[in-house]
Amino acid sequence: MSDPKQYTVGWICAISTEYTAAKAFLDETHLMPEPLSPADNNAYTVGMIGKHKVVIAVLPDGEYGTTSAASVARDMLHSFPNIKIGLMVGIGGGAPSPKHDIRLGDIVVSASRDGRGSVFQYDFGKAIQHQSFQQTGVLNQPPTSLRTALSALESDYESDGHRLEESINSILEQKPRLRKKYRRPEASSDKLYRSEFVHPVNEASCAVSCGDTRSHLVSRQERTDDEDNPAIHYGLIASSNQLMKDALIRDRLVVEKDVLCFEMEAAGLMNHFPCLVIRGICDYADSHKNKE
Repeated sequence: MSDPKQYTVGWICAISTEYTAAKAFLDETHLMPEPLSPADNNAYTVGMIGKHKVVIAVLPDGEYGTTSAASVARDMLHSFPNIKIGLMVGIGGGAPSPKHDIRLGDIVVSASRDGRGSVFQYDFGKAIQHQSFQQTGVLNQPPTSLRTALSALESDYESDGHRLEESINSILEQKPRLRKKYRRPEASSDKLYRSEFVHPVNEASCAVSCGDTRSHLVSRQERTDDEDNPAIHYGLIASSNQLMKDALIRDRLVVEKDVLCFEMEAAGLMNHFPCLVIRGICDYADSHKNKE
């Protein structure tokens, strides 16, 4: 049985679907190390990825947002005091724009592009009529070593591409029970509706109630063989306790802050568990939710 102090990578997931996917990528799993903090309420999976000893935790069932994420991180650090690398990995709402061709299945990684942080808490500030949102607090950056590694990885992927799809397909071959739920949906399910077109209240899925009417959709070219698909984007992630479902507010924050993605947990972590935030895009942060 291993010592909790040997684990240096802490990986937090928000929901059980993310937790299942995270565990599937462990190269090996370990028995639970002892002793853990008696005040720790988390459930863990521990193991190895490459040469790194990793501990994975998930938020309690039915709990979301910054407060719950902060609680999970706090308990993790009590039991695993030598964690040096923090990861918050899961799903998020993409913020596509002419500058950033973000699509379903793409990945957004938190990264500073102006020296002012990689996660933006958009419910912590001032909303002044007829003015831009004024941020009143600053969240900490991930450790320098993690940001340096990210820069190197970004450069490698730019020159040589990545093998994410190969890695995922390999896992699904090893774990066929996961194929139905975790395989990549058909490209035809990726529909970006115009910002002013709102999903009808209390109606069925978008496929039924919104359809393929061309006037409602944003026209986009298929990606070429020379482009990564899925693509990885690096930049600002917006975090809040509220789920973003308003395309007009989404677009406003894209213009004002160059936001790439919206999620609900990272802002609760950055000042006490500085981490890299990685989000797979599952919808477009609008009223049209995609369950695939």
